[in-house]
Amino acid sequence: MTASEREKMAAGEWYTCIDPELAGLRSTARDAIYEHNTMPPAVRGNIGAALAELFAEVAPDAVIEAPFHCAYGINIALGAGVFLNAGCTILDTAPVRIGNATLLGPGVQIYCAEHHKDPAKRKAGLEIAKPVVIAESVWIGGAAIILGGVHIGAGAIVGAGAVVTKDVAQQTTVTGNPARPIPAP
Repeated sequence: MTASEREKMAAGEWYTCIDPELAGLRSTARDAIYEHNTMPPAVRGNIGAALAELFAEVAPDAVIEAPFHCAYGINIALGAGVFLNAGCTILDTAPVRIGNATLLGPGVQIYCAEHHKDPAKRKAGLEIAKPVVIAESVWIGGAAIILGGVHIGAGAIVGAGAVVTKDVAQQTTVTGNPARPIPAP
């Protein structure tokens, strides 16, 4: 029996995103995102109800400021005290786990999908999904980009505008493009 594109995506295999089942999941996510982004903050609370229901896990005190965008939502897990500032995007084609007390600045982007390097396969929608794990008490500065397959250790700091292409050790500060550790003061 051939695996579905969703099953291949979940297994970390090459899959095509041009697929009716995946398109349906993205459509459901867009509806939940629209509700979250357009609801008055006093009515919405920390996270719009449909968006929170979509997530794999979400602590009751996690906060997502609007606007927010994600690809599917079903692969996102937010720990206690997590805060995502306005303009964050999570392309969650693979699991994205954000640990307790972690703060994401405005415009932070997390990209799990990696498109194929062969132009013909890329045109056919072929991509692979790589998970992202952000441990507890991490601070990610505004407009930072976290690529798929990255693990950011507990207590780490990612400077504003950094592009994180490799794992970040705990209690380490990284900046730049590509992000590199900076010496402690």
